[in-house]
Amino acid sequence: MKQIITHITFIIIVFFHFTAFSQKEDFKGYKIENDTVVFTFDVREYSKFTQEYSGQVIEFDDFDIENVVVAGEFNLWSRDHWKMNKVSEHIYQLKKSVFDFTDEFSYEFKFVINNAYWAEPSKKVPNITKATKNGRKLRGIYNLKMYTAYPDENGNAHFKLLGFTDAKKVVLAGSFNKWNESLFKMKKTSTGWELTLQMKPDVYQYRFIVDGQWMEDPHNTNKTHNEYNEYNSVIDIKEYTAFKLRGYTNAKKVILSGSFNNWNEHQFEMNKMDYGWKYVVPLSGGKHHYKFIVDGEWIIDPTNEVKEYDGEGHINSVCMVK
Repeated sequence: MKQIITHITFIIIVFFHFTAFSQKEDFKGYKIENDTVVFTFDVREYSKFTQEYSGQVIEFDDFDIENVVVAGEFNLWSRDHWKMNKVSEHIYQLKKSVFDFTDEFSYEFKFVINNAYWAEPSKKVPNITKATKNGRKLRGIYNLKMYTAYPDENGNAHFKLLGFTDAKKVVLAGSFNKWNESLFKMKKTSTGWELTLQMKPDVYQYRFIVDGQWMEDPHNTNKTHNEYNEYNSVIDIKEYTAFKLRGYTNAKKVILSGSFNNWNEHQFEMNKMDYGWKYVVPLSGGKHHYKFIVDGEWIIDPTNEVKEYDGEGHINSVCMVK
């Protein structure tokens, strides 16, 4: 199997080893281009502002825009730090590296106009959700969402359900979209149903919803019990990660050893390159400790400043896959 306050909600997808892709789903307010999150505010897509403190609603036509800011949990709701750039008569944009975000599952934020008014999106796009405050839904106020996973024909996770050709609708739900029951509708084929997503490396649980009935993936033997005494199917999205040791060109043999192969001293024999040594291995999302064994001598990665002690007092290099 190949392996998403009145405030706008975005879920940021974060990688430490990037693969080239771009978001194709027509969601409003953002797009993802390789390692960049592009926030876009189009004045023509909004009709109302809500005053932050009074709750007063103002029509867009009665408003002169002086500035637009992205405010959210990731910048402590600052109305000043993430100011957007006006790129045309109607459009404001802000580009941020994915490294500006921590590895949280989701964030809430909104576009702030003139440092005091929330821009309220329409309800005509798929990434709209009801706004909440202190756990309670706010009347007439909506947020936007950005998903860690989204449909992409060139994505890295291909889901397939064979059969059920008489079903009217099949939906893919999982931990990657907070078990949303309508977001990821699968496409009908001659043999069943399919959907390809772009997902960050991690271990996810999922199920299919066939005409309202939940079921595990009958073709995936990797599964786990859930709270309903049934099974969720499990998928492990891995990232091909290149380890490089520069120099040591006179060495006869270099081994890559780490927590990802139980510190095996023979399995991953590195390939000699002009600059030194290289080995590529698929890794699950998370933290991995590693070292190089150069002609029998264990060394940390001299070009990686991130190091940690293990439980036995040894210092190891650290690789993060997100």
